[in-house]
Amino acid sequence: MTTATYTVTGMTCEHCVRSVSEELGALPGVTGVEVDLASGGLTLTSQAPVPDADVRAAVEEAGYEVAPS
Repeated sequence: MTTATYTVTGMTCEHCVRSVSEELGALPGVTGVEVDLASGGLTLTSQAPVPDADVRAAVEEAGYEVAPS
């Protein structure tokens, strides 16, 4: 199991959180997604590392952005 953290920008409500969670949860190998609306924090748990590009693409598909690290 691996864990990665990101910051998502642009979320304003629980619907935003659900959209991001659903998109990320659909990625192959993802076993858990935790999104904190207040901080924009995202914790992704997976069986193997998920490429950053895939995470960014899923967040963008939901309508938001991953903040530069």
